[in-house]
Amino acid sequence: MSETNPKLRAALEGVPAYVPGKRAAAGGPVAYKLSSNENPYPPLPGVMEQAITAAGSFNRYPDMACTDLMNELADRFGVPVTHLATGTGSVGVAQQLLQATSGPGDEVIYAWRSFEAYPIITQISGATSVKVPLTPSEDHDLDAMADAITDRTRLIFVCNPNNPTGNAIRRAELERFLDRVPADVLVVLDEAYREFIRDAEVPDGVEIYRDRPNVAVLRTFSKAYGLAGLRVGFAIAHEPVAAALRKTAVPFGVSQLAQDAAVASLRAEDELLGRVGSLVSERTRVVEGLRAQGWTVPETQANFVWLRLGDRTTDFAAACEKAGVVVRPFAGEGVRATIAETEANDIFLQTAEAFRKEL
Repeated sequence: MSETNPKLRAALEGVPAYVPGKRAAAGGPVAYKLSSNENPYPPLPGVMEQAITAAGSFNRYPDMACTDLMNELADRFGVPVTHLATGTGSVGVAQQLLQATSGPGDEVIYAWRSFEAYPIITQISGATSVKVPLTPSEDHDLDAMADAITDRTRLIFVCNPNNPTGNAIRRAELERFLDRVPADVLVVLDEAYREFIRDAEVPDGVEIYRDRPNVAVLRTFSKAYGLAGLRVGFAIAHEPVAAALRKTAVPFGVSQLAQDAAVASLRAEDELLGRVGSLVSERTRVVEGLRAQGWTVPETQANFVWLRLGDRTTDFAAACEKAGVVVRPFAGEGVRATIAETEANDIFLQTAEAFRKEL
C-alpha cells in the first residue's frame, strides 16, 4: 500500500484547535458549568413545543431559505430581508464572511485577546491574521487597529462586548474608528452578547450599519435566547455582503428545529427580558463581590466576568473545579467565568476569595 497521503492545503498546517468550555464532570465533584457562555435557563416558553413539533419532520430537509425566521428578523430589526443571512451560529456566519472576502495574501484584523475562533477561521480561509493587543485596561485599541490597515486588509472583526474580557466600545470611539476604515474594507461588529449591555453609550450595531455599507452585524440565538445547542445565528448587512453570505452558506445548514425555535424565541420577548435582567443583576453582584475581595475586574457588558491571572490561571481554574464549578482558563492569561445560577456564582465567589488570600 502506498504511503503517499492526499495533498491538503498548506494553510491548514498549525491551525489551532478551538477549545470548548470544559463540561461539568458527570458524577464528579463539579456541579456547575461556567466555562461556556451559555444561558443557565431552559428554553423560553413555547420554544420546546415548537421544537417538538419540528422534530416530527426530521425526515425532510429544512427550509433552506429560512423564510419564516428571515421575515421575523426583518420585522424585528426593521431591515429588508435582502439584508439578512443565517448560519450555524454567529461563528458559522463569521466563517462565511471570511470565505466571501478573504484568501491567500489578504489580511484580517482583530483585537487580541478576543474571540478564540477568529484566528482559526482566518487561517482556514488562507488569509493572514493581524492581531492588535488589547490596551492595559483590556479594551480594544481602535487607534492601533486603524493604524494596522493596509491595502491587503479585507476584513476587521470588532467583538463588542469583547469575549473574553467583557469590555464594550462606546459610540463616539467606534464611529471615530469607522471613519478611518476605507470603504472597501468590511468591518464586522460581532454582537453575540448585545442583549446583556446596560451602558447606554454602547451603540446598537444595527443602527451603525444602516448608514455604513461596509459594516455588517453578527448576532446569535446561543447566548441570551438559550439556543446554544441548536446552532443558529444571523448577519445584518447591506445587500452585496448579505447576498455573498447566502452564497457561501452550507445548504440546509440551519435545521428546521433551530429555525422554528428561533422564531418562537423572538416572540417570547417579555420572558427573555426578564431572564436577561436576572442574569445582569447576578453579574453586578459577582463583579461587586470580586472587587470587594480586591480583584481588578473589567466593566463587563456581557454574561461573564474576566480575571487576569497570568501564570496563576491554571491554578485558579483547578481550585474552582475542586470547589464545584468549572471555568474557562486561557493559560498564562486569565480566566473567564460565565454568570450562571446563584448557587454557582456563590461557589465561584467563595473560591475567588480563598484564592485571593493565598496570593
